[in-house]
Amino acid sequence: MSKKLSLTLACGDYEIVRALKEGTVEPDGIELTMLTDMDSTTRHWRFIRNRDFDVAEYSCSSYVVARDQNLPVTAIPVFLHRRFRHGFVYINTGKGIAKPTDLIGRKIGVKSYLTTACHWLRGILEHEYGVPHKSIEWFAELDEEVDFTPPTDLKLTKLPNDKSVEDMLVEGELDAVLHADLIEPIVNKDPRVGRLWPDFKSEEQAYYKKTGIFPIMHVMAIKQEIVDRHPWVPINLFHAFEKSKAMAMRRLNNPRIVPLAWYREAWEEQEKLIGPDPWECGLTDRNRHILETMAAYSHEQGLTRRRMSPDELFVSVFQGRKRGDKFGV
Repeated sequence: MSKKLSLTLACGDYEIVRALKEGTVEPDGIELTMLTDMDSTTRHWRFIRNRDFDVAEYSCSSYVVARDQNLPVTAIPVFLHRRFRHGFVYINTGKGIAKPTDLIGRKIGVKSYLTTACHWLRGILEHEYGVPHKSIEWFAELDEEVDFTPPTDLKLTKLPNDKSVEDMLVEGELDAVLHADLIEPIVNKDPRVGRLWPDFKSEEQAYYKKTGIFPIMHVMAIKQEIVDRHPWVPINLFHAFEKSKAMAMRRLNNPRIVPLAWYREAWEEQEKLIGPDPWECGLTDRNRHILETMAAYSHEQGLTRRRMSPDELFVSVFQGRKRGDKFGV
């Protein structure tokens, strides 16, 4: 029996990785131990700081900064998590905030400054709505996954350990919060907290129609030493993720799978706007545009020394034109 390379892979418990997790799809030559029972911020810290995993789904914005700092990490263009973000700008309803430019000069909280959701929102607010990121007084709750030196003209304060941005928003200590998730005051319908865009879905659809961007949140990062020692690993992992996603999309095409009354209609609405594969992998033209925009925001916001290109950020998974198609030679 041939011996396979054992790797530990940490990622979210998504439908598009189900086949990998259950072993229905196996990367050629690799035996995976998959870890899916941790939240994103814990996984990101343990990967970049503790180096606990060989491969991990990792914050896109933090990854760009890590690459700029020459940390020993690379990535393949697999994007398990994307999300439109207009619905994650939360405001204190007593502060007279009715439109994006009302955020200028305000106190805004984030869990951490490098959180990809917040990174996208800073860029979107600045470029699409005229809210310069340096016009805001920022307050960050958590330690950053990757240390960075803020620009001297950036107003960024680290909160003490007994403070949370969600509580500060409710109490009016903060005017707004940019967040990666639904926050409890919204879930509990606390009248003191609302959304900047109540009809955020329409705003997100208009943003997509204008820009063609379905924001990438996470990349699939790999320890550099794994790639140096086993240069075949990135390609084999990439194709395994592609197979797993294809199986998931075929399964989810059946409306009986999901307990939603109008699931099929939502699927068709998404397909009409974004296309048949919103979670497409690889450095396609659309993905390049998204990644170039992300890298541009990183440089504009003073987080990287230069604007990095997608080809610098990802290890190549090219195996030759038309090779690997259905019929081999």
